[in-house]
Amino acid sequence: MNTHPYLRAFLAGILVPTLVMPLMLIGFIVLRFWLQVSVPIERGMVFPMALVPGLWGIWNILWIGSHARTHLPIGLHGALLPLLLMPGGAAITSCFGILALGSHDAIWFQTLHIPYALILPMFMVALAAYYLVWKYVVGFLNHTLGIA
Repeated sequence: MNTHPYLRAFLAGILVPTLVMPLMLIGFIVLRFWLQVSVPIERGMVFPMALVPGLWGIWNILWIGSHARTHLPIGLHGALLPLLLMPGGAAITSCFGILALGSHDAIWFQTLHIPYALILPMFMVALAAYYLVWKYVVGFLNHTLGIA
């Protein structure tokens, strides 16, 4: 009997971002409409909501498919995903005019200036968060679904 491990891996991978992204959208809506933050946040939120869950699912499929050869722990595999998402997201947002790279800072929506000195610590926090979520949540889901 075919148990469809890649379909189950995809579903386990998309669970976390599918649950988290709408919560982030609610937070952004509160900032935009109730607190009157004048940044067009929705321009930067719609594309990740469509893309990120699918990428998590595909990333989990890649882990299931390559784990027998690489023996890479799932937490480490998950921590590699921001190495693709963040530069890719920066390139896409730069193309759409959401992000501009200045000499000393990155400028989001022509109003929010983030110094380059803060980007590295934020990236390290993202790596740690991805590691923990992949190790404990996605790993648990893979184990529960019988694919890990």
